[in-house]
Amino acid sequence: MSMQDDLKMIEEQVKKQLTSAENLEALESLRVQFLGKKGSLTAIMRSMGKIPAEERPAMGKLANTVRANVDALIKERHDALEKQRMSERMQAEAADITLPGRRQLAGTEHLISQIREEIVDIFCGLGYIVADGPYVETTYYNFTALNAPASHPSRSPKDSFYLYDNAPEGKPAIELGDSDVLLRTQTSDMQIHYMEENKPPIYMICPGTVFRPDTPDANHLPQFNQVEGLVVDEGITFGDLKGTLDYFCREIFGKDRATRYRPHFFPFTEPSCEVDVSCGICHGKGCRFCKNVGWLEILGCGMVDPNVFENVGIDPEKYTGFAFGIGVERVAALRYDLPDLRMLMEGDMRFLRQF
Repeated sequence: MSMQDDLKMIEEQVKKQLTSAENLEALESLRVQFLGKKGSLTAIMRSMGKIPAEERPAMGKLANTVRANVDALIKERHDALEKQRMSERMQAEAADITLPGRRQLAGTEHLISQIREEIVDIFCGLGYIVADGPYVETTYYNFTALNAPASHPSRSPKDSFYLYDNAPEGKPAIELGDSDVLLRTQTSDMQIHYMEENKPPIYMICPGTVFRPDTPDANHLPQFNQVEGLVVDEGITFGDLKGTLDYFCREIFGKDRATRYRPHFFPFTEPSCEVDVSCGICHGKGCRFCKNVGWLEILGCGMVDPNVFENVGIDPEKYTGFAFGIGVERVAALRYDLPDLRMLMEGDMRFLRQF
């Protein structure tokens, strides 16, 4: 058999075997069989020098033509197999676009943040400004300047988080001075800071976090939020205090809610009182939520004690004022009838998404 016949036979063999190459791996094996370093077509082209010189040009041309045809046939089959593989992959990985996609849920503010911002907005609407203060405080600002004597129970190491850097063996000092440091137990410390730095008239609120060593239960948390309020001006009376807080309670709880004021004691206000709001469930008739009294305690307030004014250099004969402290978690619990304050801190999204 002549070399010319061998070349034509190789081309025919390639055409026949291409139909049986069902994947790219089989096609690559076929390519190596004919066009690889040891392939049959490559072997013929390497032996071209053995044929007579007069036959070499025609035979070389034929060999190049066969090689080009084989290359074209293999490439055509390769493209067809690649297209087939892509089609199969698309079918296998196809997504059903008729199903609803996975939506990215939009985040919202925590309920405590929402209530705090709403309280701030109410008082800003009345002309109050917002101040901020430190979480770590001295006993002077947290107690002494607020007219709380050294014997006051709240100053006990058992009722406040004191920070003892130099105490021997980590034991608290028996006698506490005005320079002792603690985590503030109330936002009332900001009253002193603000009056030291600003002259009357003063209309200020201070939202912030406070800390007390309370065991967490349905009504207590060791860390919670307050909004402190302070007004200092000429001619301020208890009527101004009552009108302000009545307005606040109606705005935060609803126009139909009533308020009442009960005498109480706070070291930094005189007279002092606690404010109750009518129960939103029974509307004052009495139920389990309000313990059958029809009222719910909401905040503490009072007229600023003259001693507090003297501690910050404000003339109590010229100026009067009132102060109040609102528990943010308590407002949230009473507004939405929550039975347990711990629900606000547990991070259960099933609960928090309701708000």
